[in-house]
Amino acid sequence: MYVGRFVVVGPDVAAYRVSSRSFPNREIREREDALTVGPTPDAPETDNPYVEYNCVRETTDGAQAVLGNGSHVDPVVEKLDLGYPARDALASVLLALDFEKDDYDTPRVAGVLDDDGDAYVGIVHRDALLVREVDEPTIVATYETDAPEPFALDATDAAGAAVEVYEHAFEHAVCAAGVARDGDGFETAIHNG
Repeated sequence: MYVGRFVVVGPDVAAYRVSSRSFPNREIREREDALTVGPTPDAPETDNPYVEYNCVRETTDGAQAVLGNGSHVDPVVEKLDLGYPARDALASVLLALDFEKDDYDTPRVAGVLDDDGDAYVGIVHRDALLVREVDEPTIVATYETDAPEPFALDATDAAGAAVEVYEHAFEHAVCAAGVARDGDGFETAIHNG
């Protein structure tokens, strides 16, 4: 089954995977303050604005980590830095930016891990805006699984989460990132195909 890009958010571990039929020549790179999805060196040139974006970022104080499939990750972090509760930051940004204005009306998906143990997942698509607090690993994807539902994620660290979602049976895996609580902050990991 093809579900497109997706996040899995659990109480302590989260992951994001790029699955793509249209733009498979992508990878995740570590930058100073984010994990960024972008074209591989051999990728054909494109003017598609949805191909490159930060997919994982932490807040300035390192108290929260945000995952998502597009440009909404940065404003969610900015809202959290301003003191918004995670639920409100997700809801307000997803509502403001809405689904992607591409040929498929691609939903935006996102998740937040708080260092206090709370976790949230959200999606906005043509028909709904859903933001939920989760207490078990929960998936939301751009296609098919476009409402939060439980997901069997066994990983307990960032590297394990990235590999586990990358290797999941969903079709057209491209790359993945994992995030896990680690003492006073978060650890992150990348798995490129």
